Amino acid sequence: MKKIVLTGAAGRLGSYLREPLSKMCDELVSTDIKDDIGKTYDGETYVQGDLASMDDMVRVMDGAEMVVHMGAFVDEGPFEQLLGPNFVGSYNVWEAGYKAGVRRVVYASSIHAVGMYPKNEFIGVDVPHRPDTFYGLAKCFTEDLGRMYWEKRGMESVHMRILSCAQPNNARALGSYLSYDDLIQLVTRCLDTPVTGFSVIYGVSNNDRTPVDNAKASFLGYRPKDNAEDVAAEVLANEPQNDPQDAGHMCHGGPFASVALGNSGLAGMNVIQDAKETE
Repeated sequence: MKKIVLTGAAGRLGSYLREPLSKMCDELVSTDIKDDIGKTYDGETYVQGDLASMDDMVRVMDGAEMVVHMGAFVDEGPFEQLLGPNFVGSYNVWEAGYKAGVRRVVYASSIHAVGMYPKNEFIGVDVPHRPDTFYGLAKCFTEDLGRMYWEKRGMESVHMRILSCAQPNNARALGSYLSYDDLIQLVTRCLDTPVTGFSVIYGVSNNDRTPVDNAKASFLGYRPKDNAEDVAAEVLANEPQNDPQDAGHMCHGGPFASVALGNSGLAGMNVIQDAKETE
């Protein structure tokens, strides 16, 4: 590939994607709202940009073939706080990408687009949206946006419903864990699959307790290797008993399913902030 654009490059997941993406193309343009991201990899250029600015997105999309759209406000919050980066930002990425001739957008969607389904329901990629928060609603909006741009304008997109890409340290993560290595494989398959049209796939590792079904996305060739069961005994030994009346324990969205709209979902999660350091 000639040029890939990575949004959200300063984020934790973006930090693990920058190096492998830089090896897949002649030019990687990484972008985020931060002033800089430190040292860049060979073939990588950093361009500061705001997702909510169409001008910024037009500037970074010029000449791009593929976009990996990881940028967002990554938590639940008031609708007004998410409107710019998560709703308008997605429109700006698709519209600016379309004008620039981008062939495909690979999007970091989320389990929170379907977070209110009970965890004892093994859900596939084709279940109707059931968002748990305004954050999840933004994921639903962007998935529908991607479908519309495919059906009306022929612009491909793959929407990765990431469950929890963080070190597994709670009972929910035994099913929802996505390792960084599997994240890289997933994004790679979303980029190098010859034809995708509009597609949805769950971002999850090969966990024994995985609560979602990727069978209808198997054509993408994603075959995860890691398994949270390796740490299950340790996690469960330190885990309090779950409450079957608590939506945070019973629904796919975890804590996001139980918080009041507009309140942080991450506040109830102990996410380990282990971003990759640029060597």
